[in-house]
Amino acid sequence: QVQLVESGGGLVQPGGSLRLSCAAIGSIFSINTMGWYRQAPGKERELVASITSGAYTNYADSVKGRCTISRDSARNTMYLQMNSLKPEDTAVYYCNAEIHTILDAYAKDYWGKGTLVTVSS
Repeated sequence: QVQLVESGGGLVQPGGSLRLSCAAIGSIFSINTMGWYRQAPGKERELVASITSGAYTNYADSVKGRCTISRDSARNTMYLQMNSLKPEDTAVYYCNAEIHTILDAYAKDYWGKGTLVTVSS
């Protein structure tokens, strides 16, 4: 059994910063690509940023230059540093990871339950 546990969300003023964390917990053999997605009220879930096992990163145009994704493979943990936050960044942020557990023959997609980020004055 594998769980993705997000933390770090909260209320922040425009222009502020937050650091989200996502810890993968369980019987993990390896983790391929990890990513952060977000879903604002009334909108579809969208990719914010992703990072491969080789540390190749990809960002949505809306967050380029403001967000940095990183991972600590030894701790099975991923981070999203968000700076210069805007009200339009308000959303529930979800962690996603392609994980190969010790029980499975192939990697599967896992999602966290989400952490709310609210950018408001």
